[in-house]
Amino acid sequence: QVQLVESGGGLVQAGDSLRLSCTASTRTFSNYAMGWFRQAPGKEREFVAAINWSGSRTDYTDSVKGRFTISRDNAKNTMYLQMDSLKSEDTAVYYCAAKLSRIYVPPRDGYDYWGQGTQVTVSS
Repeated sequence: QVQLVESGGGLVQAGDSLRLSCTASTRTFSNYAMGWFRQAPGKEREFVAAINWSGSRTDYTDSVKGRFTISRDNAKNTMYLQMDSLKSEDTAVYYCAAKLSRIYVPPRDGYDYWGQGTQVTVSS
């Protein structure tokens, strides 16, 4: 079992920045692809970004490209999501997820483990 704990959410104004963190309780963090997902009120959970096991390849949903940056520090068992130029439509609960995978392209689905979520609210 892998436990994931997100942090860094909060209330900000449109145009501001936030950095989310996700720390994993595993000694083999580098064996996992990692992803960020979000769920807005009344909507289904959606893919936001993913990063492969080494950090050499990333993937983003179109609505966050150029504004969000996913990264990881395998020495710290931690993944990050830097969110810049935030918009009101980015308001959601953000979840991190882990999938046992060492393929080059990080997946957009099929994740095995999930965090409890952190709220991000962007006021316009």
